Order: sequence, then C-alpha cells, then structure tokens
Amino acid sequence: MSITERIVRAPADRVYSVLCDGWSYSDWAVGTAHVRDVDAGWPRPGARVHHKAGPWPVSVRERSESLECEPGRMLLLKVHVWPLGEGQARFTLDPLDAEATRVTLQERFTEGPLLKVRNRVGDALLHFRNAEVLQRLADIAEHRTEQPQHEHG
Repeated sequence: MSITERIVRAPADRVYSVLCDGWSYSDWAVGTAHVRDVDAGWPRPGARVHHKAGPWPVSVRERSESLECEPGRMLLLKVHVWPLGEGQARFTLDPLDAEATRVTLQERFTEGPLLKVRNRVGDALLHFRNAEVLQRLADIAEHRTEQPQHEHG
C-alpha cells in the first residue's frame, strides 16, 4: 500500500469539490487520458467516471467507481486499470485551518497482475505517481475560484 500526503492551501470543501467534479478527473488522476462520461450523482457510491487510460493510440476504455464518500472528508474509489489490475484509492481530507487541508491518498491493488508484484520498487513508483496526483489536485483546488455546480454525494 502506498500512503502519500500533501498540504493543500485550500479549504477542505474546495478540495472535495475538485474530487466531486468528475469531468476534472483526467486533470488530476495520473494515467487517465480523457473523461468520456460521468454518471449522474457522482461521487455517490456506485456512480462512475468513464475514462480512457494510457497514451493515445493505445489507450483503453476504463472506469473508476465511487465505493464510499463522506462529503468534505473522504472519497474511496475503485480504480480499474486493466490489463494491469484494479485497486482502491482513498482520499482523506483533514482541515488544518480555514485555508489549508492535509490530503492523504492511500492506494493499493486489489486484483490483477500488479497485486503479485508488491515490493519496495513498486511501492516507490506508486508513491511518486500519487505525489503527482496530489500535486495536480492541489494545483486545481488552490487556483479554483468557483465551485462547479454538481451534487456532492
């Protein structure tokens, strides 16, 4: 399991609004190339973001599904990255003050070939990828001035 943290200079509700904006998913989810559709009610449990993963022209049609959410606090996703496998990614938001949030991303593989190659090298690569995920998430949350109109699960 990879556990990565970052302090985001934005309130927790703004960070959560980025996670709730399914159309921005490919902007911060490293490896996701293009969002094709977002189920109504995202990020309520069972709702999905339908996307392409990997570089064009070999990108594959995939999806990420919300398993659990606590508005302003936590989002647990089931991420599909076949043929590599699937996993779970948990974003936990801890407000530090009115303008800062500690975001913790815990990710682990749950099925597929990558489940069998858990080692220090794989964990390190996942950590570096997730550091980039949190950097991109922070960039959006710190510079967003308006929250998109959508449901917050």
